[in-house]
Amino acid sequence: MKVVSTQSSQVLAGRIASNLNLQIIDTRWKKFPDGELYLRATDTAEDILVVGSTLTSDDLVELLLLKDTFLKSDITLVLPYMGYARQDKQFNPGEPLSARAIAKVLGMGVNRVITVNIHEKTVLDYFQTDTIDLSLCSSAGEFIEKLPVTNPLILSPDSGALNLAREVASVGCNEYDHLEKTRISGEIVKIEPKNCNVKNRDVVIMDDIISTGGTQAIAASMLMEQGARSIHTVGVHGVLSEGAYNRLISTGISSVSFSDTIERACSVYTAAQEISDSINKIWHG
Repeated sequence: MKVVSTQSSQVLAGRIASNLNLQIIDTRWKKFPDGELYLRATDTAEDILVVGSTLTSDDLVELLLLKDTFLKSDITLVLPYMGYARQDKQFNPGEPLSARAIAKVLGMGVNRVITVNIHEKTVLDYFQTDTIDLSLCSSAGEFIEKLPVTNPLILSPDSGALNLAREVASVGCNEYDHLEKTRISGEIVKIEPKNCNVKNRDVVIMDDIISTGGTQAIAASMLMEQGARSIHTVGVHGVLSEGAYNRLISTGISSVSFSDTIERACSVYTAAQEISDSINKIWHG
C-alpha cells in the first residue's frame, strides 16, 4: 500500500504514512487559467490510501481526480472532514439532500471509506460501500489533560453534543455538562450549563465542528460573567469561517485548539493514530 493526498491534507497523510511505514506518492498539482485543476502522480500501487478532507469545492474535485488516477487499484478513501455532511435533511421542496449527493460520488469506485467524527452517522449509508467512522474523543481528552487547567468542566454547546463531551471527559474522569439557552425576554437570552456551576472553574467547551464560532463566543462571554476562571475551546474539525478564530480569542477564550482533520495553525492534536490503527485492523483483521 502507498499513500496519496490532496493538497490540503498533506501533513495528516504524512503522519499516517509514517505510522504505517508507507511510501507517500509525489503528486504534482496545478491550476489552469480557467480554474480547472490538473494532477500527475509519479507512482502507483495495487493498494492506495487516498487522504483528503473536503472543506472546499477544489478539495472535492482533487479527491475525484485522485480516485480516477488510481481507478485500477484497491482504494481506501480517508475522509478526515467531510464537507456537506451537515446538509443531511431536506427542509423545503426543491432542495437537494447534499450529504447524499456528495457521499454517493465519493463512495463510487472505492473499496472502503474512513471518516472521522462525521456530524451525522446516517450519512454513512449514502456512501454505498464499506464505511468506518472513527472518534477522536480519546485524543481530544488526552490533549485536554495537558492544558493548564485544574479539574476542568467539559461543556458541549448543546444537548445534542452531550455524548461527545461525556466521552472526552471520561479520559480524565472530569465533570461534563451541556449548555442550555434560556430566553429571558424577546431580546435577551441566557446561556449557562444545565446542571453545573462554573464559578472559579476551568471550562473547556468541546464540539465536533466549529465554523463561525458564534455560539462559543457568546457562551464564553456569559460563562466569564458567571465567574469561570478560564475558558478553552477544543474541537475536532476547525472550519473557522468568517474570522472565527479572532472572534473566539477576542472574547477572552484562553486557547482554541483542533485536530489536523483540517490543517490549521491551531491544529495541535492529530487524527493520525486512530486512522493508522483502523488501517492496521483492516490489514490484519
